[in-house]
Amino acid sequence: MNEKVVLVLDCGATNVRTVAVSQKGIMLAYHAVANNTQPDPRFKGGTVWDVDEIWGKFQITTREVLKQVDPQTVAAITVTTFGVDGAPFDRDGTMLYPVISWQCLRTEPVMKQIGQYISLQDLFQISGLQPFSFNTINKLIWLREHHSDILERCSAFLFLPSVFIFKLTGQMVNDSTMAGTSMLTDLKQRTFSNDIFSAIGVSPGIFPEMVEPGSLVGSVLPDPAKSLGIPEGIPVVAAGHDTQFAIFGSGALEHVPVLSSGTWEILMVRARDVDLNQTLLDSGVTTEFDAIPGLYNPGIQWIASGTLEWIARSFYSELHGQASLYKTMMAEASKCPPGCRGVFVNPDFLKVSQGMNKGWIGGLHMDTGRGDIYRAALEALAFKTRKSLKLLEHTCSFSAPQLICVGGGSRNDVWNQIRADILGIPVQTIDQIETTVVGAAMFAFYGVGLSDSPEAAIKSVISGGKIFRPGPDHSHYLKLSEAYGQII
Repeated sequence: MNEKVVLVLDCGATNVRTVAVSQKGIMLAYHAVANNTQPDPRFKGGTVWDVDEIWGKFQITTREVLKQVDPQTVAAITVTTFGVDGAPFDRDGTMLYPVISWQCLRTEPVMKQIGQYISLQDLFQISGLQPFSFNTINKLIWLREHHSDILERCSAFLFLPSVFIFKLTGQMVNDSTMAGTSMLTDLKQRTFSNDIFSAIGVSPGIFPEMVEPGSLVGSVLPDPAKSLGIPEGIPVVAAGHDTQFAIFGSGALEHVPVLSSGTWEILMVRARDVDLNQTLLDSGVTTEFDAIPGLYNPGIQWIASGTLEWIARSFYSELHGQASLYKTMMAEASKCPPGCRGVFVNPDFLKVSQGMNKGWIGGLHMDTGRGDIYRAALEALAFKTRKSLKLLEHTCSFSAPQLICVGGGSRNDVWNQIRADILGIPVQTIDQIETTVVGAAMFAFYGVGLSDSPEAAIKSVISGGKIFRPGPDHSHYLKLSEAYGQII
């Protein structure tokens, strides 16, 4: 009997792709095409996602994947995307306004003036989310202020994964993980907040039933089946926000933090409780629903490889575009002693304080080499991870036994050893870098009865990796921790 697979339709900001995943978490086939925003024809300077264009790309990627996978082995389809974005629909299923992109700047003034509706502290203590301008709440307020007629005609607001589930099944639902990114929910109750909706003057009734990941929503209708090249009637299972499934797909258990390391680093943990207070609002901790009810995902993010790429451009320009670039950088960093001969880096290159950029490089001297600067940036980012982890441990009352590191930054062995030395706990990497699609697929296997639970499904996933343990440099970094505590 051929092994059953799940097709994961994954819409990211960079690529639209279809991935066929086995029950062991193996990607059997994969095809992607570039994604892009479009100008909003109804708002000058605005950016939107063209749902029909993305759907057309899913048709291309799915048909390519099915050249490598027998369509008869497909057990289920699920959808995962980035958070917060969605669109209003009328009773006939017609989209009333395009999907406003999280990249669009039109909602920045809305977030700055949110206090005229509800205080930031109240919003935070109800929803657990930081006041990001791209939060769904700001898009609803923008529509209320600029297109009130649309909200009056709106029968259902669907988050982006649900838009495609609607195309597949004709069913309108929203999953909890996407709802949890909206700043419209009650974190503790895992529901939409009537208090928040009342404050902004929007009816919560425009949001259809909230379902949990792994819920069977419906089956693929004839027309979408034909356009995708798959048999009709294949079950469609809810997944949702890519971050939650990346954490789950890493295999992280409760209180084992996961660092997703890329252009940005996101440190999150699966926790059973979180303390929402003013201190957390000021600290940058944001908390989303975990994919499993009863758990939360508090986390913090900061610019990471974006800073390292600036160093690469500035100090290793002769290697630009060459495969040896990062190999050379790591080799030079490995030859530098911990502390980088007194060189310090503040890696907050995107932050501005009192009109001045916060990022800087200090402690330079005539013997400073570019390897010192690169290693100092790696150390600074690891100290930022340490500071953030201590905050999450305090917030959720736990002590991390280790750190799981995923993403592009997890392939830098020099950095991983620095992380372990600075954190004082083991750092584990995993061979599986596509944790989002694997995590989503495991919920789909559960949803169609091929696993007793998502947790049981993820246990069957084959995954190797490396473990980096604290070494002799740990004691030296303990002496540097106070100095870096004043910098970052």
